[in-house]
Amino acid sequence: MAEQQHGIESAAETIQRIFQGGGSPLGADIVDAASRYRRLQQSVFLKPQRTRCIAVANQKGGVGKTSTTVNVAAALADHGAHVLVIDMDPQGNASTALGIMHSSGQPSVYDVLEGRLSIAEVMQPCPDFSSLQVVPASIDLSGAELEVADIPDRTFLLKRALDAHLADHDLDYVIIDCPPSLGLLVINAMCAVTEMLIPIQAEYYALEGLGQLINTIGLVQEHYNPALIVSTMLVTMFDRRTLLSREVFDEVKKHYPTIVLDTTIPRTVKISEAPSFNQTVIRYDAHGVGAIAYGEAALEIAQRSPMVLDAIDKRKGER
Repeated sequence: MAEQQHGIESAAETIQRIFQGGGSPLGADIVDAASRYRRLQQSVFLKPQRTRCIAVANQKGGVGKTSTTVNVAAALADHGAHVLVIDMDPQGNASTALGIMHSSGQPSVYDVLEGRLSIAEVMQPCPDFSSLQVVPASIDLSGAELEVADIPDRTFLLKRALDAHLADHDLDYVIIDCPPSLGLLVINAMCAVTEMLIPIQAEYYALEGLGQLINTIGLVQEHYNPALIVSTMLVTMFDRRTLLSREVFDEVKKHYPTIVLDTTIPRTVKISEAPSFNQTVIRYDAHGVGAIAYGEAALEIAQRSPMVLDAIDKRKGER
């Protein structure tokens, strides 16, 4: 019995040491995640003085664009912000992750762009967050670019609808998920917002195509939307164990020191898994490292509001 009792005590001491971070890297990670989660829950997410309209774009696919849209929006809503997500991708992945019905023929952003319905008439509440509304997208949107190509003000279709909506609805954030392209749908999003959020994957080709996106944003600024700024870059799929991820982050931070968030988003199964349950990782795995990281990114975005709004006002004043 004495030996059995000693074995139990030794096991208990080992478990305690692990969760104090002294026994294994996994134990240290668990303790670190728990500490970060507590800090995040205690943090104050200040609301912006006026609505921040943000388009999330990168023509390079697979960089975590939709994951960033839905999880940043969910984290902001989870901490009290009133958020509207507009899904501008015909694949409708943002709509899926937010638990929104978006089958072909249902009211969607396609009807908004073509002027048949208003944003208020097509938006749906997100079942997981009471202050989060969603304008869904369906495969019907894939034909919109051709259908509106000859309309004189085709680049301002979304802006006109969004401005009308904001005149009657108080929101803290409007976040638009763009398709992985630089076509008319993305241009519409750029013309409707004042900020761009660019997710960048932590890999060798991370900066490939970024110059083209920045150039397109510059053209939109020059010809359509002079108030537009790139307010945020977020490094995604970050693996802190690899030198490559750290080098990519350092390189992007060197080129855009005031824009890149200090927070990075790790590559985790839970982030990819959550949409299959029609949920964001913020709800699906609230205590996991993916949800915590997106929460920290949302907190940084909220804390930067005064600086970002001042930059937008300054840009408007220069024109």
